[in-house]
This record gives sequence, C-alpha cells and structure tokens, in this order.
Amino acid sequence: MPEPQPFTENALKILRARYFMRNEHGDFLDREPADLFRRVARYVASAEKTKKDRDLWSGRFFETMIARDFLPNSPTLTGAGRDMCLSACFVLPIEDSLDSIFETVKNAALVHKEGGGTGFDFSRLRPKGSFVKKTQGIASGPVSFLRVIDAATEAVKQGGTRRGANMGILRVDHPDIEEFIRMKIDGRSVNNFNISVAATDVFMEAVKADGLYDITDPYHKKVVGRKNARAVFDLIVESAWAVGDPGLIFIDRINARNPTHGLGLIRATNPCGEQPLHEFESCNLGSIDLSHYFSPRAKDLFDWERFGRTISLAVRFLDDVIDVNKYPLTEIERMTKANRRIGLGVMGWADLLLRMKIRYDSPAAVKLAEKIMAFMQKESAAASARLAEERGNFPNIVKSAHKGKKMRNATTLTIAPTGTISRIAGCSSSIEPVYAFEFTSKIIDGEIKDIHPVYEEWKKAHPKEALPDYFRTAHEISPEWHVRMQAAFQKHVDNSVSKTINFPNKAEVKDVEKAYILAYNLNTKGITIYRDGSRAEQVLYKASPDAKLHPKDRPTTLPSVTDKIKTGFGNLYVTISFCNQKPFEVFTSIGKSGYTTMADAEALGRLISLALRSEVDIKEVISQLKGIGGSEPIFTEGGLVQSIPDAIAKILERHLGTVQDHSKDLYQTICRICGATLPDEKCPVCPNCGWSRCS
Repeated sequence: MPEPQPFTENALKILRARYFMRNEHGDFLDREPADLFRRVARYVASAEKTKKDRDLWSGRFFETMIARDFLPNSPTLTGAGRDMCLSACFVLPIEDSLDSIFETVKNAALVHKEGGGTGFDFSRLRPKGSFVKKTQGIASGPVSFLRVIDAATEAVKQGGTRRGANMGILRVDHPDIEEFIRMKIDGRSVNNFNISVAATDVFMEAVKADGLYDITDPYHKKVVGRKNARAVFDLIVESAWAVGDPGLIFIDRINARNPTHGLGLIRATNPCGEQPLHEFESCNLGSIDLSHYFSPRAKDLFDWERFGRTISLAVRFLDDVIDVNKYPLTEIERMTKANRRIGLGVMGWADLLLRMKIRYDSPAAVKLAEKIMAFMQKESAAASARLAEERGNFPNIVKSAHKGKKMRNATTLTIAPTGTISRIAGCSSSIEPVYAFEFTSKIIDGEIKDIHPVYEEWKKAHPKEALPDYFRTAHEISPEWHVRMQAAFQKHVDNSVSKTINFPNKAEVKDVEKAYILAYNLNTKGITIYRDGSRAEQVLYKASPDAKLHPKDRPTTLPSVTDKIKTGFGNLYVTISFCNQKPFEVFTSIGKSGYTTMADAEALGRLISLALRSEVDIKEVISQLKGIGGSEPIFTEGGLVQSIPDAIAKILERHLGTVQDHSKDLYQTICRICGATLPDEKCPVCPNCGWSRCS
C-alpha cells in the first residue's frame, strides 16, 4: 500500500471550517485530520457486535480514511459522534391535501436542520384552477406549493451557513407541466430547488415520433387532454439551455430497474438526482478515490486486488452507518432499516485517466469505466452477501428482486457528486473531468491558487514541452462524450449517476436537445446540463437586450445620512445620499486596515452609486452584497458581519428595509461563506472552504 500523501493546505482549511469538532467555546477538539477520522471510525464501528470486532474495524476504517482511499459523505464526517444525522439523501411524500403538504414542510425543515437534502414529487397535487369541494375554492397547483417549501427552506439555514438543497419533480403528463418547466426561466426563482421533469417512456417515444401524449388529472385520475410531445420537449430543452433547469428523470426506467419494486413506485430522487428513493427513505453515501489504485507495475496499470478489498470494507462501513445513524423522523428510520440501501461510488476518475494517459473523451476511457463499474458491482454485491450471512438479509428482501438470495443491502452503488470530499481527498470530483488545471480564486485581500497535482508533476518534468492531448478539461470535451461517460458508469450502477453535462456558452438549443435524446437512447436514468455562463446572462438579459443605462447627473446638494458598523477590518462608515426620497449615492470609508481595504471599500461605494444613479433598484444591490463571506467575520450587536460588502448591505437594510436574498446563489460565482470566486458550474465547490450550493 503506497504511503498516504499529505493533506493540501486547501483540504486542511476545509476540514477546519466544516468538519473538525469544537467545544462550546469554539476551541477545536479535532486538531488534525487523524483526530477527525479516528472519531468517525470509532463511532461507525460501534455498530459491530463485540469489542474485538469494534476495535478491529475501527482500526481498518481509520486506515482507509486517513489514506483517503475511501471517504464517506459529508454528513457522516460532520455528524459522527455528535448525535447528528449521517445521511445526505431523503425523499418525502406530498399528498393532495393541505395537511399532507404542510406536514411535509415541517418534515423537510427537520431534515434540513440535520444537514440533509430532500426530494419531492409534486405530481399527485391537483392542477392549478381545480375546484376544491371542501372549501369551495380554487386549487393553486403544485408550483405554488413548491414555492412554499422553497420559502421554508430559505428560512431554515443548515448549521447557520448552509441552505437546504431540494429536488422538485413533476410528471410530464401533469396538466401544469408547462408552468413547472418555466418556473426558473427568470434566473431568480426557487433557488433552493433543482427541478426535473419525470419523463415517461410514452412521452419520449412520442417526442421521437413527433406525436401526441395523454395528460392526466392526478386528483380525478382521468385523461383530460393531449399535448404535442415535441412542443413540451422543446420547452424543456430551451429552459435548460437558458438556466440549466429542468433536468430529465427517466422515471419508468428507474422503476423498471428498482430492486425493491414490491414496495411500490419510486417517484423522486435526492437533490442531485443520483439517488432514487421510496418515500421516507434515506441513503448514506461514500466514495473511493480511483486514482489511488493506479499501479505502474500492474499488467493493466490498476491494482484490482487492493481495489476489491477497499470495496468490501466500504460496504461494511456504509452498512454500519445505517445502524449508528440518528434519523430525523421515525418513518425514515423504519424505511431505511427495512431496505438498508447504500450508495458506494467513486471519485478521482479524471486523475486515474491522466495517470494512465487516456483521454477522457475516448472509447478507451468508456471501456475502462464499464470495466471498473462491473468489478465494483460484482465485489459490492459479494460483500453485501457476506454481511447477510453474518447479520441477516435486509427485512424487505421478500418484496424485492433479491428474494431467495443472500443480500444485506437493497442497493450498493451510487455515483454522487463528491464536491467537498474530493477536495479533502485532493482528487478530481466524482466522474467529472478536470474543470481547469490551474484555477485562481479571489478572496478579500488575497488569492488562492489551485494547481492540479498530475498537471503540476508533468509540467515540472517537461518544463518546455507542449501538454499532451490526454490533458483534457471539462469544456474541451464535447457534450456527447460527457453523456457517453455517464452512460458507461450507469450500466453497472443499481442506483443512479450524478453528472453535469457541460456545454460551451456558444452552444445552441439544438445541441442540448441532442444530448437529452442521447441520454435516453443510452439508457441513463436522467440528465442535467449546464451551459457555461448561462446564469450570468439571466442578469444581463432581464431587461430588454437593447436597453442602455445612463447614470443621472448629480444635483449640487443632496440630503444624506451617515451610519457606522463594526467589521473585521475596523469601523466602516457608510453615507447614503437621497434624491427625490430615493437612495442616489453611497460613500464608504474604513480606517486602520491598510490601503487595499480602504480602496476596496471606496470602489464598492462608487459602483453602488453608479448603479443607483442608473436607476437599479436598491433591493437588487442589497441582494448582491448580502451574505458575501470574507476572511475576517465578526459578531457585533447587529449579528454576524461576514465581510465589508455584507456590512454595507446591513447598513442599507437598516435604513431602507430588509431584503430577502433570492438571486445570488443561482448565477453568481461567489462563495456565500468565504467570498472566494467559484468555477462557473451548475454546482460549484468552493476551493477555499468547501461550501457547495448543491450539497
């Protein structure tokens, strides 16, 4: 076994910021990575029956985590030994009644409080405009209630810093499907939701044939009309091209391959789409770093034997998590323990290809992906069968495709995004290609640089040579190859695969259409896309594309008010001038903090003034500044001030009223925790603190 590489400085920053345990005074109880992984290993191994086994498996779990061969998902790292939930993925039911809807709102808040993400199927809600007999009123429809959950999620911050993540799903044969598809087209709405259309096989075949398909009222359970499949599909594709939503979930395919089909239909997935679940079911995830099994001495450059041992250990780890977990609801505990669904996945795929000198967009890479996942499928099923011999089958096995077999877990494999844990491991994320080999992220008064380790090694060894063509970044790979790679992994995964299909900004709507059709034809279970820079365009194009802003001239005299707020860089003074009783200019100054900070504060004031003189709504300005994190957050009498921009927003709100932040996360590439710039991706991960909007 190779010697573990040291943790990168960015990895250590993320561990300190999000994972190391503290006491009530804020002092670290975990002082180094070994403390964290030892705590997690001991807690998870407490599920073992005897002290001898607990000591044995605690040691083995620790060794594989400290080496970063395998890491569990973030909730397990964060919550083990802290009386917290260790699962990331949940699906909650929504029936067609106010009681059910608001019970779900409450349950979602409880899940989000524990750090989990939730998926919902809104398809059973009666369509907008339906008559409600009991109240003699008119139903507002599924989109309105999705917005209710979005607002509740906004109010419940995870750990005070993270928003809850949600997946909203509506069947393509629901009467309100067009309203659902258009819901996020403005680039501002329901920022706490990813949305996907549950596309049936009937619909997809009708798209291919340019035919009609039935629309069904879920309340009356009858066909109420027919729609042109191509027109609805075009609407889906156009919206995805514009803002990255909605994705497609191939719902019939998911249910046809669901091993626990005897429990009824699966209707929804977790927020990133990789984990289809029954209602009230959860799943805990973990991933193996494939690059650690590259072996120059092996016949095909891969250490299959050691990889198999890690798979077996990881299956046992994830099964133990089910028993030591704290569940947010008794219904979730009951369903989860009845199915014992686990999701073991991979990360470091792009790194492995680089070490093997294989292009990501090549038949050789697709072939290797299928080989690795076939091996994982075989080895994880064998490990689950051995656990069943030792501990018994999962209770619902008689209602499953595993009836008559030995199986501890209904499913074993999931390809999750691995945003933050891949940062800790120091490897590429999940099965994604490398975003950029060199990436500089700006933070207040400084920069952080990410240089890909394999790229850095090659450059040092070949300082004057051109980069070989197997060094491929995400935007150098055509969408077709992104889809083909997803399909290759999906072929042997019993849950699903999270993969963003990246498009260049210049991509056309027809390119997105081709990808969606290809994903269906290649037997994936769903697809989500992101066109580079598309979300920023929503800001630019909210007004007429031809509209030009001209700042108004400043009158000689204006009334003003000056206020003071404490920041981590000293006292900030903010002066707001008014014209016709509307804010017209903002001046800012800060002392005793260095020339750079003074210049930054003055620049912010000038730009805010330019926006206000151009008649930009002050609420838009506040929304952009509010909640931006920085390197010196500080608590004051007014609460947490995260940065100078955040302090300015607080002063503006103090005089002009509170603004609900609805826009920043969707299209800005700024981390809301530390202020670092992020890569332009659908679910970017901060290279500085590890925050992710989708986690």
